[in-house]
Amino acid sequence: MKILIINGPNLNLLGVREPEIYGNLTLQSIEQSVRLEFEKQAEIIFFQSNSEGEIVDKIQDSLKMNVNAIVINAGAYTHTSIAIPDALSGVKIPFIEVHISNTFAREEFRHHSYLSSKATAVIAGLGAHGYSAAVQYFIQKLREKNV
Repeated sequence: MKILIINGPNLNLLGVREPEIYGNLTLQSIEQSVRLEFEKQAEIIFFQSNSEGEIVDKIQDSLKMNVNAIVINAGAYTHTSIAIPDALSGVKIPFIEVHISNTFAREEFRHHSYLSSKATAVIAGLGAHGYSAAVQYFIQKLREKNV
């Protein structure tokens, strides 16, 4: 079982960028924690880019990688990109949209997501735990499917 976790722009600055909103954990520490938590249950592949095109390419590559599920925190592209949800629809791999902060408790422009209508679920406001919750959900669902 393979789960791809994609992080968009500025998430490489976690731990530095607005810790009052995003917390003190770095993206590397979140990756390490998720890998450790699920190492015996799934292969977790992480990818981060500040470039919309690179994110689209990685989503398309997920077909060749035989990815079973995608967890995506598209960052600001959540509210601006049409290409990313088009790519997700194109590969037909189930995905969960994750946000560290509660986007609905923030600026008005963050209340709209171009991904949500196609997502299996949306997790917002759970901090770094949102990644683990999404991975756990997919592990459970994929096991049920293969039983």
